[in-house]
Amino acid sequence: MDRSTTAAATTSPSDATPENAEAGGTSVLDGMPRQRGDAVTETSAPRPPASRARALARARTSALRPWRLLPTPTGTPFTFGYAAVLAVVSVTADHAAPSLVHALQQGSSTDVAHLARHPVLVLLASALWIAGGVASMYAAGFVLVLTALERRIGGLRAAGVFLLGHVVATLATEVPVGLSVLAGHLPGSSLHRLDYGISFGVAASVGALAGLLTPWLRWPLLIGFAGVLAGDLIAFRDPMTDWGHLLSLAVGVSTWPLIRRRHRAGADGRGGRGTADPAVRAAQAPGTLAAQDLTVAPRSPAGTGRGARGFLP
Repeated sequence: MDRSTTAAATTSPSDATPENAEAGGTSVLDGMPRQRGDAVTETSAPRPPASRARALARARTSALRPWRLLPTPTGTPFTFGYAAVLAVVSVTADHAAPSLVHALQQGSSTDVAHLARHPVLVLLASALWIAGGVASMYAAGFVLVLTALERRIGGLRAAGVFLLGHVVATLATEVPVGLSVLAGHLPGSSLHRLDYGISFGVAASVGALAGLLTPWLRWPLLIGFAGVLAGDLIAFRDPMTDWGHLLSLAVGVSTWPLIRRRHRAGADGRGGRGTADPAVRAAQAPGTLAAQDLTVAPRSPAGTGRGARGFLP
């Protein structure tokens, strides 16, 4: 019989020391708990890669970047480009001749006469003016609300919400004016009232954005903004426009099912713009060690503002 085989087979239990067990890889002493082989097995569990830890840190600090409240060319191209156009138009209006500015505003007004002849043109052109210029609180509200909305649902959908509120509220306030003129309840001059601005679109965007916030941010925002609009309506300075603001806010709220579905799809799929990095998505994947520790802070509420639409009887 081979001697090496015999020696291995006749090794006594007293020779199976921890050193021999460690060298052999699998041989351990019977009845001895937590031997050196077990310790090696327990401490050799795989650790998350360093890239996942860095992605987790980025995800935790994403809500702490205040500059994300402002539009950027790459992060929010729709809001950035639209805000740039509004700024140029407002600065030009401040330095141009008043007669020229009035003629341009009259040509882009969404009054009944213009809507009957060039509806698409005036609906788009009227949304290029800000009542009060770039220094108004309404301009700041536009930037903050549209930026927050676009970061959550994308530029095309944010533009769709804005345009939907702008068009629906404009038609809902101007069509009754035309009918009242036909019925003899309003003078014919009401068909040419000066009506322009971005207020309907921003009010709809506020309503849509509220649906993507946590409840302790959503309801104060909705109640506070609706209270301001209701106060303007009670003041009865421009009832048709004030009704349009409340209606456009309701239009934004009505989009909650659609934009919430899109927001969830973005969070589960590509993770939205804030978590588009594959490493971040891997860190947030269900079942990972990083996902168990991940606590995403709620986003900061977007500021809102309001300015009256341009109106002359």
